[in-house]
Amino acid sequence: MPMQRPQHRILLVDDEEGICSTLGTLLKKEGYQVESACSFEESMELIRNFRFDLAFVDIMLAGDNGLDLLREIKKTVPATQVVMITGYPQVESASEAVRLGAFDYITKPMRFETVLAVTRHALSSKALDDERERYRANLDAIFRTVSDSIVMIDQDGRLAQFNTTAERICGYRHDMIGDAATAIGLGCRGVCRSALQEALSNNYTREHRRIECHHSSGKTRIVSMTATPVSESDGTVSGAVVVIHDETKLVELERSLHQRVKFHGIIGVSDSMQRVYRLIESLANIPTTVLINGESGTGKELVAAALHDGGARSGGSFVKVNCSALSEHLLESELFGHVRGAFTGAVSDKIGRFQKAHGGTLFLDEIGDISPAIQMRLLRVLQESEFERVGDSNSIKVDVRIVAATNQSLAEKVSQGTFRQDLYYRLNVVRLELPPLRERSDDLELLVPHFIAKFNVKLSKMVTAVSDDAMILFRAYRWPGNVRELEHAIEHACVICKTSVITVCDLPKDLLDSVHASATPAGKHPSSFAPAAKLSLAEALAASDGNKARAARLLGISRMTLYRQLETT
Repeated sequence: MPMQRPQHRILLVDDEEGICSTLGTLLKKEGYQVESACSFEESMELIRNFRFDLAFVDIMLAGDNGLDLLREIKKTVPATQVVMITGYPQVESASEAVRLGAFDYITKPMRFETVLAVTRHALSSKALDDERERYRANLDAIFRTVSDSIVMIDQDGRLAQFNTTAERICGYRHDMIGDAATAIGLGCRGVCRSALQEALSNNYTREHRRIECHHSSGKTRIVSMTATPVSESDGTVSGAVVVIHDETKLVELERSLHQRVKFHGIIGVSDSMQRVYRLIESLANIPTTVLINGESGTGKELVAAALHDGGARSGGSFVKVNCSALSEHLLESELFGHVRGAFTGAVSDKIGRFQKAHGGTLFLDEIGDISPAIQMRLLRVLQESEFERVGDSNSIKVDVRIVAATNQSLAEKVSQGTFRQDLYYRLNVVRLELPPLRERSDDLELLVPHFIAKFNVKLSKMVTAVSDDAMILFRAYRWPGNVRELEHAIEHACVICKTSVITVCDLPKDLLDSVHASATPAGKHPSSFAPAAKLSLAEALAASDGNKARAARLLGISRMTLYRQLETT
């Protein structure tokens, strides 16, 4: 079967019913859809309800002016082509119609051949305009979404277009469009504009690898750029475009030690942590959802923050939610917000975490603990990037990158039927596994002095080191609470320590008991370790400023045990 051409819809506006009827019959025979109107109001009603490709409008309408209708059509639906009709041609009205955007101006009586020729010409012109608009819209979309700087010049070497990144980093302004690119002064050497001119003049792609870009602000960036000529279908060069990629951070990292000791607040020199750093760098600028797996206390939140800070979304908000700390209804309200009156106690509208994270990153910690209902709502946001607030039927669009974390096996929860498989696949696009502290014991040499320095400031202490025996014990311990448990142990020791060196007797009792009950560390007999110094309940509470959770850690007991002791005193 031959391909049918798309049906175009045409509007006829004339207060003479005979003309509308005759023209309509003619155009329908040619395969066009035709609607007729005899007044301004009737025409606008049709325009509001249908999309017209072409309109024939009589200049003289009963009680109305066709030029006013032309103005309104061009204001409301500028893509619609308009041909004006008149029985009394005048130069003034013809020039005014063209000025207002009319495609053509024909006179009565109209010959059918003329009407059909004008119709085909107008629709052909509209098709070209539509194609140019689609091209422009696609180009604008690309320009907006690319994180690199993009600059274009036309065939005369004049600035034609640039994206927001080039505006922000390079300083291009919209009033510069049309200026000769090589004459634009931005306080830099203008290497990118020279490369553009060279690509345009010589019609070949020019690359520059890692050159210094000196900005007027005094900041030097290391960039790589590719300047490419823009060619039309006939081979004519119509301009050039340059893409500028900022590699400053990468170069700085490469100039640092081969093994990085600290990365976005994460500390570790072990091979496993170096792999984590490299994976974070690879994922930082990608909007893909990331699932962070790791035992409790391994630093999942720090990794999520590093993914946010190291990428293009660093200028947006980094919003955190602990999914296990809230009930289902509270979590739903926290994530999606609610409107006033949505439930008892909802006395005002509330913005949810998804809205707060728009343009940034939302970190969902302990994702494995969310209920089936929340799982379903979260799946929809991941699929459609929209949601409704609790109690509201209006959808809200958001641009949010999701980073989720759990210390559980989501695959196992899927097999048990407690976690949706489709949500698991959405979250598990890229998985980042964090090693437990027991598998990177070499990092203790960095972590211990880091936490000592932290608590020296916090507690006004002058601790300088830990004893060799204490470090042997640290290496022997399994650290079920990982880096967080190490931090608490160092805090306990800094509070207890009476000298400048932390010894075994300054460590929490639970830690010592666990080591005593396990294999002997490094040939040391457990009896060689002294018992932990005992704090009284009052001393622990005083040292922790009344914080019961911290007091329990200082005493080396659980919080429930501390509560029982408080009840008996």
